[in-house]
Amino acid sequence: MTAETKRPANTKGLIRSLDRRGSKSDKSPPVARKAPALADPTICDRCGAVYSRKTWRQGRSLNGALMARAKWSTCPGCAQASHAEYYGRLLLRGAGIPADIERIRARIRNVANRAATTQPERRIVSQEWDGATMEVLTTSQKLAHRIARELEKAFGGKAAYSWSDDDGSLFATWQYPARAAESAARGKRR
Repeated sequence: MTAETKRPANTKGLIRSLDRRGSKSDKSPPVARKAPALADPTICDRCGAVYSRKTWRQGRSLNGALMARAKWSTCPGCAQASHAEYYGRLLLRGAGIPADIERIRARIRNVANRAATTQPERRIVSQEWDGATMEVLTTSQKLAHRIARELEKAFGGKAAYSWSDDDGSLFATWQYPARAAESAARGKRR
């Protein structure tokens, strides 16, 4: 590039790239923004998760020196579960759910356990079955999304998602497929 074709330093592109007004520098989840800053390391007195390097993890090993200076507190996942605070709500509907209720519950449990290995703050708050509809409340919108997606992959059907603009929570529904309900009912009659 010659000196004539170089762009001057005061172009609008450079000025706009340095302007950070209106951008969110803290991209942590809403529950983490509410909590006070924690000491490194902190251990959850309920589930045993360890907070170190700005993340909560299950099964982190601490040596004697770190254990001596560790603080004890409650992790965000345990706090949300104890207060029944949720950011993900999933409704499962369909005539065939009663026939596959145990398989559906096992799938939900497996997805939650897999998520808890790397992100212990993502967990199921409650799971209610009223005979026609199952409602699953989760501490994070991502876990509710994962559960709906995994149910869609495993059993078919259709999942729909709706995010709230207020607090970023997710309302998801999963409709059990009609053909699977018919075949499950036929299988029980035989």
